[in-house]
Amino acid sequence: MSTSEYQVTGMTCGHCEMSVREEVGEIPGVQSIEVSFETGALVITSAEPVDDAAVLAAVDEAGYQAVRTR
Repeated sequence: MSTSEYQVTGMTCGHCEMSVREEVGEIPGVQSIEVSFETGALVITSAEPVDDAAVLAAVDEAGYQAVRTR
C-alpha cells in the first residue's frame, strides 16, 4: 500500500470535495481518496505509488491547486 498526502487550496464546500474526488478517482491505481475542504487535506491510497504530476493535474482540472505534503 502506498499513501500520498497533499494540501489543496481553494476548496470551500462539499461540492469542492466531490469535484476533487471525481477527478483524482480517474487516476489508474487509486484505491481510496479522503478529501476535506475544511483542512484542505487530500490523502490518496493506492497499491503502487501514484505519479504526483497526475494527481496535481487532476486537482488542477477540478479547479484547485495542490502541493504534496507527504
